[in-house]
Amino acid sequence: MVAVTPGACSPIAFVRLGLPQPGEPRPLPMTRQEALERGWDEVDVVFVTGDAYIDHPSFAMAILGRVLEASGFRVGIVAQPDWHSCAAWKEFGRPRLFFAISAGNMDSMINHYTANRKVRNDDAYSPGGRIGLRPDRATLAYCQRAREAYKGVPIVAGGVEASLRRLAHYDYWSDTVRRSILLDAKADLVVFGMGESAIVEIARRLDAGESLRSLRDMRGVAYVLGASESPPCGADVLALPSYEQVRGDKVAFAEATRRIHLETNPYNARTLVQWHDRQAVVCNPPPLPESQQAMDFFYDLPYTRRPHPRYHEPIPAMQIVKDSVTIMRGCFGGCTYCSITTHQGRIIQSRSKESILREVAAMGNGSDFSGVVSDLGGPTANMYEMRCVRPEIEAVCRRLSCVFPKICPLLGTDHGPLIEVMRGARRQPGVRKVLIASGVRMDLAQRSPPYMQELVTHHVGGHLKVAPENNDSETLRLMKRPGVEDFQRFAAQFREASREAGKEQYLVPYFISAHPGSDLSAMINLAVFLKENGYKPEQVQDFIPAPFDIAACMYHTGLDPMTMQPVPVARHLRDRKLQRALLQFFKPENYFAVRQALIAAGRRDLIGEGCHCLIPATPPRAALEARRRRAGAEARERTALEAAAGDHVHARPVRPGYRPGRASARRRKRQ
Repeated sequence: MVAVTPGACSPIAFVRLGLPQPGEPRPLPMTRQEALERGWDEVDVVFVTGDAYIDHPSFAMAILGRVLEASGFRVGIVAQPDWHSCAAWKEFGRPRLFFAISAGNMDSMINHYTANRKVRNDDAYSPGGRIGLRPDRATLAYCQRAREAYKGVPIVAGGVEASLRRLAHYDYWSDTVRRSILLDAKADLVVFGMGESAIVEIARRLDAGESLRSLRDMRGVAYVLGASESPPCGADVLALPSYEQVRGDKVAFAEATRRIHLETNPYNARTLVQWHDRQAVVCNPPPLPESQQAMDFFYDLPYTRRPHPRYHEPIPAMQIVKDSVTIMRGCFGGCTYCSITTHQGRIIQSRSKESILREVAAMGNGSDFSGVVSDLGGPTANMYEMRCVRPEIEAVCRRLSCVFPKICPLLGTDHGPLIEVMRGARRQPGVRKVLIASGVRMDLAQRSPPYMQELVTHHVGGHLKVAPENNDSETLRLMKRPGVEDFQRFAAQFREASREAGKEQYLVPYFISAHPGSDLSAMINLAVFLKENGYKPEQVQDFIPAPFDIAACMYHTGLDPMTMQPVPVARHLRDRKLQRALLQFFKPENYFAVRQALIAAGRRDLIGEGCHCLIPATPPRAALEARRRRAGAEARERTALEAAAGDHVHARPVRPGYRPGRASARRRKRQ
């Protein structure tokens, strides 16, 4: 393995750097015939993904496939295959090196189910937004079919789903602690993080004749040892509570979560070992951040920026990102409910200004470009080129957030390089407008009045989305978010800057319901805050405990893993619905739920005709009509379920796969 020092280029020997080769790029092949047309009689890597294949750098299969292609490897794409047989896995024949498996840009369970465990009505990553084109727990099904198709071919799993499930984790949809995905999927390796350097290193080392076992020295990989193998040991190895311990003891689960998240700094993280019965799962330290040279290389590759020609229906996710430009990755915010820091790393990795402007200029020359760049950002809008100004301190730091509880004095927060990128982007020929749609980190933005002026004057399309999330100080502390006063200061600066620019513009604040720490009283106070400030959020986010997140640990254990103090949790569906209704107290269909919440919390003073009241004393006609419609729909659903189930009360007519309402083995035994 090539040695890498902090800040240096990652271990990838580039075949070429700079601008893409001239000529119209072709998408990677999705069929054997397309591979033959390229003169390939076999492929080196078969990339299996749960998303439709879109050759745009916002999608993992595109950027990873292009990086492999640029490194001299032949890649075939198998997108959203029928998992009921292994036929699709044989499309290109036996891959010469390995199968690369990903559930897609999202965890498949979050993609399929709402926070209330209801099946979603659409899938943004599928043609026509259709559901049912990927299985639940897609990584498991895809790995198993790959093993069935060609025995002995290495299987490398990656993507968000595999990254967040690489160790024992809480699974919200089954309400259980599940084993490492390595054991259930039977993958040879899990690559966690973004993966460009890792996937090329794996391909090169396997191509050179190295064994799978030799790849265990790589950063950013997890693997499982055989029952007779001994795990690594030493000062740079940290043992976690075993799977059996975390499954049966919530305190042990919280302790494991604390240890895992304290080992996320790639410069000082240790190897993690977690026993599952007689087998040890080993998780190596995270990958080192990519250099700017590497980032430019990844994004300068020749993408078509379009779905594969085989698709004839629009793919909703493509419509969102088609005209967007990624300028950086990573996030040092450390919000406990967010997986971005866990997956992309907390150290910001930025492209050069020249690389970004090349992409914007190429978009401006496109025949189907509207003239509006829909976003210039990444996980956040304004962390571009920000990092610790003291590398020797960064190398030993174990803070989970550089901005909570206060912005670290060693964090470089200069917005100057970002302002230059924004100005350069809107000056490109063919570009009429450059919008900022990524979330603005408000506490950082307030440190740069020039950035605020630039943003408000040139890059807001009437509305700017921000995420204060809550106004309750304790809930915000558990989220690792700044206090509501920070949002109010930002809102005042935004209004003033809009006035100076002569523009009528508005903030669109986003809030989360049912986050650990939030109870009915806190949500009622938030509803009052919204009314007092004239906010009527049309969209709210229901908290979903994603695997690996600190907030998911709080939800499961009722403990803050960093302090081991108790945390109130809204676990029951009724409580979650009441909290969501309070965020949209002004909607007639929520009247009765809001009334129920106010009475339960002893806040009848907020029911009436006063200007401070949330709802009137008498239900409006629209509320009564909505209740009648809901009761009728529920009655029809019960009738349909009973007709489909017959005498089996637990049967539900849902699509094949995971069923949230299915009686578990434990319930069946009890019954």
